Amino acid sequence: MLKSLENYPLNGFYDEALATPDHPRPAAAELFKRLEDTPFDSFQEMQKGAETAIAQLGISFTVYSDKGNIDRLWPFDVFPRTIEAGEWQKISSGLKQRLRALNRFIEDVYNEQAIFKAGIMPLQIIASSKDYRPECQGMQLKHNAWAAICGSDLVRDAAGKIYVLEDNLRVPSGVSYMLENRAVMKQVMPEVFRDLNILPVNQYPLQLLSMLRSLCTSDCADPEVVVLTPGIYNSAYYEHAYLAHEMGVELVEGSDLLVLSDNYVYMRNIDGLKRVDVIYRRIDDAFMDPEVFRADSTLGVPGLMRAWRAGKVAIANAPGCGVADDKVVYAYVPEMIRFYLGEEPLIENVPTYLCDRQEERDYVLEHLAELVVKPANESGGYGLLIGPRATAAELADFRQRILNNPRNYIAQPTLNLSTVPTLCEANLEPRHVDLRPFILQGEKSFVTAGGLTRVALQKGSLVVNSSQGGGSKDTWIVVTEESI
Repeated sequence: MLKSLENYPLNGFYDEALATPDHPRPAAAELFKRLEDTPFDSFQEMQKGAETAIAQLGISFTVYSDKGNIDRLWPFDVFPRTIEAGEWQKISSGLKQRLRALNRFIEDVYNEQAIFKAGIMPLQIIASSKDYRPECQGMQLKHNAWAAICGSDLVRDAAGKIYVLEDNLRVPSGVSYMLENRAVMKQVMPEVFRDLNILPVNQYPLQLLSMLRSLCTSDCADPEVVVLTPGIYNSAYYEHAYLAHEMGVELVEGSDLLVLSDNYVYMRNIDGLKRVDVIYRRIDDAFMDPEVFRADSTLGVPGLMRAWRAGKVAIANAPGCGVADDKVVYAYVPEMIRFYLGEEPLIENVPTYLCDRQEERDYVLEHLAELVVKPANESGGYGLLIGPRATAAELADFRQRILNNPRNYIAQPTLNLSTVPTLCEANLEPRHVDLRPFILQGEKSFVTAGGLTRVALQKGSLVVNSSQGGGSKDTWIVVTEESI
């Protein structure tokens, strides 16, 4: 065992590294063997090395606050999270299944609406969705790829069972940090990567580019792909620039593109105009096209929706796909899988109460102090209530919010999220984690070998978001004798 884990408490949680205080899990066994005699101050040196590398590489993110936008270095913990490759293969299959069903659902929403006619989901859920776009009605996309890139958040409960906590389908972020975490870890633990069989993640940019090219609506042999960013002040701008660079494509802003009378999209460059076939957009629907959505938007491209509807350009993720990025819609995903695919879900949802249903709303209001309550369309951990840690005033406030707008809220049990050893001031201590793998769907489907493990750096906290004090870890999918 590691010396630094001699007094490591499990506290009734499922720990990703330790099965018992004296025995590592199979995926972590070889890591523990190689680090067996490593003193705690050596871990501290590794952490300093990682932080130096992050500073030198300029890996940062932006936090929006009342005092302005604050750029911070990416928060990273040097002790990795390990998952056995055999288990990951099953998880990957479940994630691909889920995205196929979600994309079938989005296309159904804008065409036949068969799932509503079958009585499986109330049409009112879509009619009341802020992300439903009537401008997308009648569109059918190549490979059914409305949400071509998805980041689904996974959690593991106290019994070790994996659940999907939510799906991120609009402009999912974080994959560049997954890639950079791996690059940093290879610097601070090079010998471990030499000795362990850890599945690589560095092929993601090429997989992303291949998927984007497969969306091209013409017969072009070499489609022109661009990444559309809101600009340098966006919190994820580092990622936009990183992915464009790694794919070898242009990073553009709205002012770099224009739509002519032929309905094609063109990019301005020093040689004049160049036609664009595929846009990987990192801006929200509302800002994409001032002719259709917000007229005051300076971030988008006038006429972009016209070009897309005419089939002259592919957009990933497609306009309107946010209709499925809704925590109320999330509750119906298992039924979508059964309805569209004729299969049973390979990964379950977290049990979810819909406050729009009176019986479930009554239960939520009665057990508010025990549940996690979430607004339907917030992200980043904002706007939620963690009942067991809420004050009386916060509980009263959320009670009124639910009564005022029940459609906008769901509730879930407070899960005992799994833990991973994390470097703290005096020792390695357990901290709660989730995991965001990234799934691509175009001509082919692809799931990253692991994903972005987010860790709640505050002791006892369940909030893993970097904007609210969380950090991240490298995620190792380890091939063991059991998975061969």
